[in-house]
Amino acid sequence: MSDPLRPRASLRTAVVWDVLKDALERRVKAAGRDALDVLDTGGGSGNFAVPVARLGHRVTVVDPSPNALFALERRAAEAGVADRVRAVQGDAHGLFDVVERGGYDTVLCHGVLEYVDDPAEGIRNAVDALRPAGTLSLLAAGLGGAVLARALAGHFTEAHKALTDPAGRWGEGDPMPRRFTADQLTELIASTGLEVGSVHGVRVFADLVPGVLVDTEPGAMDALLKLEAAAAEQPAFHSVATQLHVLAERD
Repeated sequence: MSDPLRPRASLRTAVVWDVLKDALERRVKAAGRDALDVLDTGGGSGNFAVPVARLGHRVTVVDPSPNALFALERRAAEAGVADRVRAVQGDAHGLFDVVERGGYDTVLCHGVLEYVDDPAEGIRNAVDALRPAGTLSLLAAGLGGAVLARALAGHFTEAHKALTDPAGRWGEGDPMPRRFTADQLTELIASTGLEVGSVHGVRVFADLVPGVLVDTEPGAMDALLKLEAAAAEQPAFHSVATQLHVLAERD
């Protein structure tokens, strides 16, 4: 995934970025500070961390991949925010071996729950990293989007398998270890005591539209972005989104 501020990548990231940016602005006002301490668990090469740092915030990225962290440091340097981005090798399970408990105004947990052995523990650790007043941004793979994609590709048996599999996987060749429904994610968050502020469907249409159409048809990208933004807030589309974004807050 590219930088959320680059046009082509915005088809995949625009909804999350807009919600996150607004949440950071609210947290700045509530905290009475221009710069927040942000933790990005599983933040990899800085798809969100670098744009967040561009806003003036201090970002700590925890990721198990040395290569991803190297790419993060290079990207942060190129963006002129190296002094506001810290790369730390670690994972969600051992999060507090490498970062401070209760030390962050905002925690990003994007693309993590799909891969951890215990999603409930992953959520608890992310929440425990928050200060008494803080915001959690959670992004995870959606079950419905995978079912729809397999069905539209003519793989009906795999679509049925994903729909009925406890982990939401369509078969042995499925690269995604786990998928979630919106209800599953909100229940996981609610169990930690945080209040769910909003749920958005991400990539409702973007993964289904041929790339050549978006790249060559005049105005297609802007129109698709507007459509994604409008559909993201509608609960009816949460069940067919490729990803689900949940924003939760502790006030």
